[in-house]
Amino acid sequence: MIASCVTGRGGRIVTGLLAATVFAGATFAGVADADARSKRKVKATSSRPAIAQSISARANYAALVVDAKTGRTLFEKNSDSLRFPASITKVMTLYLVFEDLERGRIELDGRITMSSRCSMMPPTKLGVRTGGTVRVEDGIKALVTKSANDVACAFAENLEGSEAAFAERMTRKARALGMSQSTFRNASGLPNPTHVTTARDLVTLGRAIQDRFPRYYGYFGTRVFTFAGRSMPNHNQLLGRVEGVDGIKTGYTNASGFNLLSSVKSNGRSIVAVVMGGRSGASRDAHMRELIALNMPKASPGSRTAPLVAESGERTPVRARPAVIAAIPMPIPAPVVEAAPAPAPVPVPVAAPAVPVAAPAPRVAVAAATTTPSAARIVQTERIVAPDTEPVVASSVGATTTPQTLRWVVGAPATTGSVARARELPQEASAYAETQASALPTPSPRPVRVASASNDIEGAPQVAPTAERQPVRKGWFIQIGATTAPDSAQALLSDAKSKGGRALSSAEPFTEVYAKGDTTYYRARFAGFNERSADAACKALKRSSVSCFAVKN
Repeated sequence: MIASCVTGRGGRIVTGLLAATVFAGATFAGVADADARSKRKVKATSSRPAIAQSISARANYAALVVDAKTGRTLFEKNSDSLRFPASITKVMTLYLVFEDLERGRIELDGRITMSSRCSMMPPTKLGVRTGGTVRVEDGIKALVTKSANDVACAFAENLEGSEAAFAERMTRKARALGMSQSTFRNASGLPNPTHVTTARDLVTLGRAIQDRFPRYYGYFGTRVFTFAGRSMPNHNQLLGRVEGVDGIKTGYTNASGFNLLSSVKSNGRSIVAVVMGGRSGASRDAHMRELIALNMPKASPGSRTAPLVAESGERTPVRARPAVIAAIPMPIPAPVVEAAPAPAPVPVPVAAPAVPVAAPAPRVAVAAATTTPSAARIVQTERIVAPDTEPVVASSVGATTTPQTLRWVVGAPATTGSVARARELPQEASAYAETQASALPTPSPRPVRVASASNDIEGAPQVAPTAERQPVRKGWFIQIGATTAPDSAQALLSDAKSKGGRALSSAEPFTEVYAKGDTTYYRARFAGFNERSADAACKALKRSSVSCFAVKN
């Protein structure tokens, strides 16, 4: 027998015993998301209590159910004990993909390139050959449905230069979200003894990705994904079978057991739940059904009272966990031949954005207005915006009925712990865009590489020399949006003022003129804040469905 120790919350040690012969023949080929092998529908039977008792007796079992509207815990078992997340890891991978979509680093119809190393990842996988490319949107759907390990690796390498660097970013983001017990070592969830999380951290992640990216969260409800003529059903067998289930992710390795993170919305109630350590996909699904049935009636049907899951700073150092989880022996990885490593991105000092009266604006790409988030391209920036210019990042949303095609934009946060201590912008999912796609070139499909900071960005739109110069305001502001018509900007300010209440009672509304090429834009902003009050004002506005972000000049 093998004894194992797990360090839980508060430093408690949980000791478990397991047979050394369990899964003795396991190899890396056995770590695929095995929910693909558990397709049969689970029928409601009187044996559910027995199923629940069986799964909860497993050494690596954990579960948690939280009311998403109140934040109240409805059920928990071993919710703070360390566990292996398996492919639920890909929820964090997609969190960062969605973040980069909002920043404008990538776009949905851009492409990511498959390296030799990524193409050799064990199943499940999409099977793209070395040097092949995948559309970003297809890659998202491949992670959600097929749980493709090769695509997770490709996202990591294309966005951060290496999977190791991407995993460090994942852990920093986990800390920023309050996932204090999670450490990520790869983008897919393939076995690593220090790649760990807890049920509580996964529920936090499941709530955060809905709060932060409501526009993209719908991808988790994808039932079937078609790629290269192949139809791939979602491994999540509760989608379409249990009322209210809208996502989000399954996971399996030999060491983790069968995991499932679920979101359920029904009759005005909303819960996020996780089950970890199931003996099979069927027994795990049956237990999740039971937890949903028992706890949905306990959830609040009223208005949401819990705050949005917000991010703090991303500066917490990434430390390896000394704890060892040994609920089931770790499989021995098959050797993976690595290609020559891609050069690591050069850290770029990023300062708080200033009003770009005489400085060039960053290059962006904005798709034509559409009713789906599928008309975007990957933005290839060989250089990043200079510290004294304001980053403008765009992503597409549905067409509006206004004469001017208004779009959403967001501020660009600092991306690594080595970046200068700049203000991270912001928590909102959207704000109005400041440019038109027709004025911008279509970049070639190459992986994103960040080089040195400079303000001589090739092809970047220049501030029109005829643009009216305005007094430079200093301090903290909040920006509601930007549009091509001054009346529309004033309307944005009036709407925000009416909904802002006390948060904007002493704020000064103003518009700021900004030109790109032959087009003039009008930013809708409020002045009169310090850092703390700007953050508070934005939070108040977001509760009233007004998008904004804080910015310092």
